[in-house]
Amino acid sequence: MKRNLNCPCGETIVGSDEDDLVEKTKAHLAANHPGHDYSRDEILFIAY
Repeated sequence: MKRNLNCPCGETIVGSDEDDLVEKTKAHLAANHPGHDYSRDEILFIAY
């Protein structure tokens, strides 16, 4: 199960599970990178 993602901006996003990680990543993208929206599969592809 993937729970971590390093955003290219330098922020590390950590979730308690994959659903939480995707939710937190989407919130980070909306707040910090408007216009960059990725699917669950795309987020999990770059997560570890």
